[in-house]
Amino acid sequence: MTVTAPRAGGAAPPDVLRRVLTVLVVSQTLGGAGMAAGITVGALLAEDLLGSTGLAGLPTALFTGGAALGAAAIGRISQRHGRRPGLALGHGAAALGSAGVVAGAAWQWAWLLLASLFVYGAGTATGLLARYAGADIAPPERRGRATGTVLLATTLGAVIGPNLVGPTGAVAHAWGIPRLAGPFLLAAVAYSAAGLVLWGWLRPDPLMLARTAQETAPDLESAPVPAQRSATVSPTAPGPPAPGLVTGATVMITAQLVMIALMTMTPVHMTGHGHGTQAAGFVIALHVGAMFLPSPLSGLLVDRIGRLPVAAASGAVLLAACLVAALAPPDGMVLLSCALVLLGVGWNLALVSGTALITDAVQGERRASVQGLVDVGVSLAGATGGMASGLVVAGGGYPLLAVAAGTLALAVIPLVALRGAARSRPPADRDGPHARG
Repeated sequence: MTVTAPRAGGAAPPDVLRRVLTVLVVSQTLGGAGMAAGITVGALLAEDLLGSTGLAGLPTALFTGGAALGAAAIGRISQRHGRRPGLALGHGAAALGSAGVVAGAAWQWAWLLLASLFVYGAGTATGLLARYAGADIAPPERRGRATGTVLLATTLGAVIGPNLVGPTGAVAHAWGIPRLAGPFLLAAVAYSAAGLVLWGWLRPDPLMLARTAQETAPDLESAPVPAQRSATVSPTAPGPPAPGLVTGATVMITAQLVMIALMTMTPVHMTGHGHGTQAAGFVIALHVGAMFLPSPLSGLLVDRIGRLPVAAASGAVLLAACLVAALAPPDGMVLLSCALVLLGVGWNLALVSGTALITDAVQGERRASVQGLVDVGVSLAGATGGMASGLVVAGGGYPLLAVAAGTLALAVIPLVALRGAARSRPPADRDGPHARG
């Protein structure tokens, strides 16, 4: 058997990378269907059970808060034992939470519903943390595309899931369960299957493989990523945060807050103006598809034109999405659909570019735990956006929420990306006569 030497950054041989990505693709397809349940009907289920539009953002706040705890726990487990047990355990927790949501809705126990949504949130953390598993063993010049491949796999399940609101609701109704709990029945099955796939077939473990490769090829671990493709590569020794880490985290956190805030209240806004739950599910399906379907193109752009230009562009796309949402007539679907598609694309650009920045910046033993902590921040931002969105809409309306979210995206993301670009250039590039813009 031919043994391929480790490549720069702990990259694995192409056949191993393909095998790992295949398993991740299967599990992400299943997990995407489970994730879509909370996005599509979580707010509507809480509004129905709690009887308050102002509290409609509470489910999103809870399952994104659960995702924060899940991200930290999965990061620590992965750091010690590898990606396989960490990701499989996360999907198992999400399946348990989904079953709890169904039970809470069936018995009209608000406390059980809300507690289960918190546990369910671990699944969303698992689905996003899986993107790092694809980047673990990809060479630096292909990290964007590896991340994009894993995220793309979420598209099929995530797009199909919202369109099954009607059929799963019919099944739930036949079993004496509220119709809005139907998608969580699908989530329980989908997350269970995703966890079993990861536990049984994610071998070799990508994080452990990358760590072994770096240990056996220390001279390659510090190989620089081309300047036009990455902000920085930080050493493994403790020290001040690398510019790429800070920039990537800020871009993803801001994009998550903006996306969750607007997405959460769109179904509530639509149903409040005469649209049915199936129409709201269709719009959310388009949005979720836009969150993940552009991933290969986003990854290619990140690898070809650079992490930071793509990150800056995400802020402009998110602003456009929010402005279209603010101007869309509430009784129509076309402009709202366009707004939610743009919202998903902007989030995708931010996530893929931010993931590449963070993977470049953190090497060796600290990688999984740092990535988990970054996703804690991402999840907390989502919880903040989800909770605040209901209060803003109740107090000032959906257009006000859209304008505020777009302003935040434009004010933070491009400025942080441009600052990161300036910090990452060598002094000669910044100050010399041929400095790049």
